[in-house]
Amino acid sequence: LPIVVKAFEMETIPANRIVAQIGETLILTCNTTGCASPSFSWRTQMDNPLGGTLSNHGTYSTLTMDPVSILNSHDYLCTAFCGEKEKKEKSIKVELYSFHSDPIIEISPSLVAGEPVTVICKIPDVYPSSHLEVLLKKEDHVLHEENFYEDDSTNVETKTVTYSFNPTSEDIGKEITCVAKLEIADMDFEPKERVTSQKLNANFGPQNTVIIASPGNLPMEGDPLKLTCLTESNPPPQTVWRKHLADESIQHLIENNVLSIPDAHFTDSGLYICEVINLVTNKTERASVDIVIQDGPKNTMISVIPATAVKEGETVTMSCTSSGNPAPVISWKKKAATGESEKIFKDATLTIQNIKSQDLGLYECEAYNQFGKEEKAVNLLVQVPPQNITVLVYPSENVKEGENVTITCSTYSNPPSQMVLRKVHQEKEIILPSVNGTFILYNVTKNDTGRYLLDVFNEVGNNIKVIEIAVVGKLEKPDQMIPLIIAFSCVTAIAVPVVAILVYVSRKAKINGSYSLVKALRLKV
Repeated sequence: LPIVVKAFEMETIPANRIVAQIGETLILTCNTTGCASPSFSWRTQMDNPLGGTLSNHGTYSTLTMDPVSILNSHDYLCTAFCGEKEKKEKSIKVELYSFHSDPIIEISPSLVAGEPVTVICKIPDVYPSSHLEVLLKKEDHVLHEENFYEDDSTNVETKTVTYSFNPTSEDIGKEITCVAKLEIADMDFEPKERVTSQKLNANFGPQNTVIIASPGNLPMEGDPLKLTCLTESNPPPQTVWRKHLADESIQHLIENNVLSIPDAHFTDSGLYICEVINLVTNKTERASVDIVIQDGPKNTMISVIPATAVKEGETVTMSCTSSGNPAPVISWKKKAATGESEKIFKDATLTIQNIKSQDLGLYECEAYNQFGKEEKAVNLLVQVPPQNITVLVYPSENVKEGENVTITCSTYSNPPSQMVLRKVHQEKEIILPSVNGTFILYNVTKNDTGRYLLDVFNEVGNNIKVIEIAVVGKLEKPDQMIPLIIAFSCVTAIAVPVVAILVYVSRKAKINGSYSLVKALRLKV
């Protein structure tokens, strides 16, 4: 078979023409076929510097521009030689542009409604600027249009478009848009249009500041409570929460527009203040909300002045306090003898003047609101001195020698009375306290004749009764005698009854710890 010899050929990659963006990497390649070891040369059409790096790789050669710059805007000619006789040439036209980034919008000064504002749109690193068109728009309305067709710059440049106008308050929040277009005929690149938008902002406020309480400003104790401070302000303000305390001082809480209390208690009630500060406008605004934590009556307490035990005739004031919200309604009840409680007064303070023994007993304070009730009780004691004393002398005050005399005493008092019997002697007084209140005179003699003083007493008073005993003659036979009752009456009240039997024991015997009055008296004679 005949041997086919391939002809010497050359191609460039890219072929003929390339559009590249300044700053990127561009590689031109010159490739050959039909030659084992070709040689290459590169030059520009005007013999300018190549502005890149050459590299030969056997059958092909590369020119690398990293990065490609404005100096690389040439026709590049690649010549390939095969031996001394054969050569091939091809050119590549490098066309450059620069349109790297979106426009930058600056609005100065910071917008205040009614004052003029200047919008500046900068298009960075543009080439060729002679093809640049710029539009400034407010929403869909064109504010300004500008082109740079007459620009003869041969370098990459940042182009600036400036426009001033007087905004209205309705313009606040509208978008200012800068549209930059780089349209170059026969140059295929994307994007050919870059857009940046910015809201027409204004520094204002704070204004219309309010506090939103969730679930409301009357939560139940134990509920979560969230207070949110809302305001209109630009830039966003600093927020500070404070609370008015009972002593009129102010407690600093947090610096956040939301104040959360996960488990509200009665002590969390109070006036909360939200303070918002705009550091740019140098303005401050406050809002407040009165939070009232609702709950049933708690911590109900009774105080009694002067004390729970008072003397008959004194004035007693009983005060009942209770926390809760709404404020509990307080009423008083008294437990009757039947065990039933009877409402007697509807107020926090119950005053009893000129107290009597029938006023003693259990008093109950009831604190009530729509969320529940709580009760506390106090036992009021009325102290009564000995009253309604009754003394019984049996068989009588006049007895015969050898008879027995029994003295019995009953009284009403609170606290219970004690009793002491004294015999007035010509030389000295004999005082005989009674342990069990019982004294009996056995086989009395004339020496037992005399005056006896019965002292009945307790912590709040005493009463003395005088008994005259006369021993006359001798006992002949037992007589049935009617006892003489010596009664002393006074105004009575319900009191604790006390009965004491005072007995004088015989001269010859001392029984069960009783006292022998006769023997005691004779020892003193």
